[in-house]
Amino acid sequence: MLNFLYKAFHHGSCCTVETHIALLLSSGRLRYISSTSTSNQHSFTVSYLINSCGFSPDAALSASKYVHFENPHKADLVISFFKHHGFSQTQISSIIRRHPTLLLSNPQKTLLPKLEFFQSKGCTSSDIVMILTRNPHLLKRSLKNKIIPSFDFFKNLLGTNEKTVIAVRRFSAILVNKVDTYAIPNVNLLRDNGVHESAICTLIKNWPRVITADQVRFKEIVEEVKEMGISPLRASFVDAVSVIIKMNKSTWERKVNAYKRWGLYEDEILVAFAKNPCFFRASEDKIMRVMDFLVNKMGLEASLIVKRPTLISLSLEKRLIPRAFAIQFLQSKGLVKKNFYLPTAFEYVEELFLQRFVLRNKEEASELLQLYKEKMDFPE
Repeated sequence: MLNFLYKAFHHGSCCTVETHIALLLSSGRLRYISSTSTSNQHSFTVSYLINSCGFSPDAALSASKYVHFENPHKADLVISFFKHHGFSQTQISSIIRRHPTLLLSNPQKTLLPKLEFFQSKGCTSSDIVMILTRNPHLLKRSLKNKIIPSFDFFKNLLGTNEKTVIAVRRFSAILVNKVDTYAIPNVNLLRDNGVHESAICTLIKNWPRVITADQVRFKEIVEEVKEMGISPLRASFVDAVSVIIKMNKSTWERKVNAYKRWGLYEDEILVAFAKNPCFFRASEDKIMRVMDFLVNKMGLEASLIVKRPTLISLSLEKRLIPRAFAIQFLQSKGLVKKNFYLPTAFEYVEELFLQRFVLRNKEEASELLQLYKEKMDFPE
């Protein structure tokens, strides 16, 4: 039945003849009722969603429960509006699928002001497309009563439009969630525990989803981090909160056990966590692969991670392996001491590493740079 209807919709026959078909979802099947006007309205809507919005027949039938129209005028204006502002057909389909009633919007009155607002705050066209495609719910919320007050709240904390836009790009729901229910109590809790304002701003800018967490859960995590011995006065405190709040107990234990397989004790792992909580963002597989490289391939001690937990966060393919290769190449030429402490080179920013180890050795620089890029799988 669906295949037949799809062919009919595709050729426009359901939109040009009087029928007695209304499309209803009843136990996942279509049934007939004798209402010509409703039938025409439903069949036209479904046909439009398939042909103009790229919906599958099933998706069109589902969406038709929420939006009905007898002619394409309003819907065409909405789709043209999105296309004019840089949205692809795939992105438009994604937005309409999540909020079909947007097809009945007045683009100039309800959609354009929101795009202009984001543009006025420094968002690029690509920023706006990305934000609204990820969270089209913003297009349904009040600009005056919801979006602007929420944006202003976070701007007052972060200090600039630029930093606020960064947070919005990372988690645009901060403009939808109720700030007085989530963000404000969580911010106040951090302040009450002595967390510096700059650290709170770092948390909001880098991990905005965390600050909108449920109050009870957020308070539990704050207490858990304190019990680990990490002082709220340390910059790593909010990092630890952001890591643990996204992780259930079993995941935490699996990662701890991954480090234990390399001979580390739990106390050592917690010391490393306190230094750089972000190293616990790595998956179990990433932990095992990096540890294998450092210990078995490079001959380093596993306890190195306690002092330099950042190494786990670095890319194995794009950083650790290419740099180890470069150092070994230079050692083979007698340009770097055999006892050079390799982890130091791993932690340099890219520009500094190239200056100190690649470009300064002029005779070998060209060959080494080519080999280094090949190891990183960089295009020439």
